[in-house]
Amino acid sequence: MKAEQITCLFAKNIRRLLEETPIDYDKLYEIRLRVGRPLFLISSRGEFFLKRSGNFSREPGEDYLVTQEDLRETLEYVSGYSLYAYEEELRQGYLTVQGGHRVGVTGKVVLDGYKIKGMKNISCINLRLAHQIRGCAKSLMPYIETKDQIYHTLIISPPRCGKTTMLRDIIRHISNGWNGVPGRNVGVVDERSELAGCYEGIPQNDLGIRTDILDGCPKAEGMMMLIRSMSPAVIAVDELGNYEDIHAIESVIHCGCKLIATVHGESLEELKRKPLFEKLLQDQVFERYILLERKNRAGVVKAVLDRNGVSC
Repeated sequence: MKAEQITCLFAKNIRRLLEETPIDYDKLYEIRLRVGRPLFLISSRGEFFLKRSGNFSREPGEDYLVTQEDLRETLEYVSGYSLYAYEEELRQGYLTVQGGHRVGVTGKVVLDGYKIKGMKNISCINLRLAHQIRGCAKSLMPYIETKDQIYHTLIISPPRCGKTTMLRDIIRHISNGWNGVPGRNVGVVDERSELAGCYEGIPQNDLGIRTDILDGCPKAEGMMMLIRSMSPAVIAVDELGNYEDIHAIESVIHCGCKLIATVHGESLEELKRKPLFEKLLQDQVFERYILLERKNRAGVVKAVLDRNGVSC
């Protein structure tokens, strides 16, 4: 990952510190700015404070404190001096920038009745860096796909364990083909613009040559749109989270499509205790469960289970 692609998004004072600090951007996950508080870096090694001296430490002290002007200037850069153009994205609390990186924001929410109209007085910016790790799912592919079959697959992962990165590489393998397995059409519903990282309609991340993407579309509606219009062999979605998603899954399966999805969770047992997923698991909809775990790097596979919860 090019450091210049990241540092150019920030106000000049923060940019200078980032340029002077020895940072491995391939292992960096987040850069978080809160007005009046220290500048945080979160990497595969943990959380660090950026110092005024142009270095970083795990312990607070002589930290660079983010100013309101830093936030204002950073917002101008990430929005191309036109926050109005990103009004729709900001209603969701984030916007996507070139490179597929996501800029999350918090502040005063403006309501129109019960609906979020926009956001003002922004007090926090969190840049989440998009990482592509080509080949990270290679060892999993024999469990997910053969020449004759694709298995409905659910990736279960705690936060920040690489589930989106893993899903992205699985999509790429299925789309391009691998080890003699032919490529297949894949439909992706990228509700949060994280998988493809579309910027001005162009995917910034490589999801393969046979992949069609619905960017910024709610998962439930998007899955049905893809089935009706694109004839995918596989539909992929990130972070199942509500009953509409679950109902759409049933339609996907009945249409003969295969589903690759992710969900937050520590284990299959934990998922079974959630009412949202109880019926899906009882009906053994998913034929493969891939469990990720917290380690000193993302994408560490804890187990691969079949539909009965038995290790493959």
